[in-house]
Amino acid sequence: MAASAVLQRLLRVVLFLSQLYVFSGRGYLSFEHSPAVAQARKEQPPPSTVLTSIKVAETTVVYDYTSKCPSNGLCSKLPADCMTCNTNYSCIYGKPVTFDCKAKPQVMCVDDNHQRQENFTISMTCQFCWQLPPSEYECSKSNSSICMTVSCPRQRYNATCTVKDHVHCLGNRVFPKRLYCNWTGGYKWSTALILSITLGGFGADRFYLGQWREGLGKLFSFGGLGIWTLIDVFLICVGYVGPADGSLYI
Repeated sequence: MAASAVLQRLLRVVLFLSQLYVFSGRGYLSFEHSPAVAQARKEQPPPSTVLTSIKVAETTVVYDYTSKCPSNGLCSKLPADCMTCNTNYSCIYGKPVTFDCKAKPQVMCVDDNHQRQENFTISMTCQFCWQLPPSEYECSKSNSSICMTVSCPRQRYNATCTVKDHVHCLGNRVFPKRLYCNWTGGYKWSTALILSITLGGFGADRFYLGQWREGLGKLFSFGGLGIWTLIDVFLICVGYVGPADGSLYI
């Protein structure tokens, strides 16, 4: 009985020491301090490194519009694709209006004093992009092949137009538009010029272009005593006088 009691006490001591060894973190039963977890923690970068890498990745992203945006230029002169504006469609058409704008990410601009600026205002005319004059947008001519080459007045074709970079307007900067065909009625510029030089005093150039009233005037005034003839030669030479039906020369 004494031997069994001693053996039980010895087993309890051994069990106590083993539990103490495990709970101390040195044993492999502790998951947090196992060699595999310790190695994984060594390989895992610290949180500060992860945040830094995320910021670097964000700054290295290059947007498509940055190629259009001049560096350190005046904010008020930036192209429309380089800024975001709080537009208001309730403005009065054709009247000057001012909007608050902000430069887009990675766009650096300055004010009149060459100080860095992010928020600024621009002035423009209250009108939608499709209401701009033709000189302020460019249209594709991919569908102009449907136009007839001879005698097709009033015919139109569908085109996609894009507003020029430094023009500000309301709405979509890319819009569809129906344009007139650049048609011709078969009148030649060289023929009109030759007739104006040789037989202009008799109104032959005006008759050829379909302007019979002016032709009769030149015929009965002998070309305005030569003055009208000289003026018509110059006007036809520079293309100011053309066919009466509004077509183009060929």
